[in-house]
Amino acid sequence: MHLLIPAAGMGRRMGSDRNKLLMKLLGKPLLAWTLLAAENSLSLEWIGIIGQPTDFADFKYILSQLNLVKSVELIVGGDTRQESVYNGLQALPKSAEKVLIHDGARCLATPELFDRCTAAFNNCQGFIAAIPIKDTIKVVNEQGIIINTPDRSNLWAAQTPQGFEVKLLKRCHSQGQESGWSVTDDAALFEKCKLPVKIVEGEETNLKVTTPVDLAIAEFILRQRLSVG
Repeated sequence: MHLLIPAAGMGRRMGSDRNKLLMKLLGKPLLAWTLLAAENSLSLEWIGIIGQPTDFADFKYILSQLNLVKSVELIVGGDTRQESVYNGLQALPKSAEKVLIHDGARCLATPELFDRCTAAFNNCQGFIAAIPIKDTIKVVNEQGIIINTPDRSNLWAAQTPQGFEVKLLKRCHSQGQESGWSVTDDAALFEKCKLPVKIVEGEETNLKVTTPVDLAIAEFILRQRLSVG
């Protein structure tokens, strides 16, 4: 299985002007924890890190410290996540038929989650990891007034990895470029192209590290995980 990691995000909500994946979590960059999980996955064999060339020296240093066995390639990203994933798809080995896409900021994903997502290809062409919503969700208008309370039994919070057949996802990205679609994840492109996207059970601990509070929570989770291990 092939894995693409979009890793071009800045840490503005972290109060930083550098790539947030270079920020440390228990002594290792966030990206390192993501790579270690990918390395320990039984199903992954190739990893592509999509980023900006200005970060490549740091990425190479991280890789030199980890000594990964699996093949890793650095891929130049675009101005948006959508453009970056498009570039990543073009850089996949020609033999790649299926791909997982995982945000590097979700650095607590486990090897088991990667393997569970890989197994999902047995019965679908596109899927996302997700967890059921626990909170009551309110739809609010521009004046701050609640206009709807959707049934949360049908609501899931999207995570990554997201997985797709490569030919189909390339086609969706091309159609997105032609149509001027702007989306926040690849599943949305699949949906716009009227292709089914299935849910794979994600992990409660698979949070996206975006703010200093997220980083503190991630540190707590990781300490607990390492103490048990």
